[in-house]
Amino acid sequence: MRKRVTILFGLLLSVAYTPVFAALPAVIGTTLTEIQTDALAAIDLVWPVLLAVLGGFILIKIVKRASNKI
Repeated sequence: MRKRVTILFGLLLSVAYTPVFAALPAVIGTTLTEIQTDALAAIDLVWPVLLAVLGGFILIKIVKRASNKI
């Protein structure tokens, strides 16, 4: 029984990892490129906001520590 499971598992893995060289239509490639470009643009817009929020939290923490020592 164990040998059958091993053989079946190996067969499934060989089928799952067989490289498939199917040609994608040009529309799919263009669409994926557009999505990637839009995602990178969104990330570029979000970084300054995230850094400002992180800087604000760090500044608040520093001020709290300094005020507790007074």
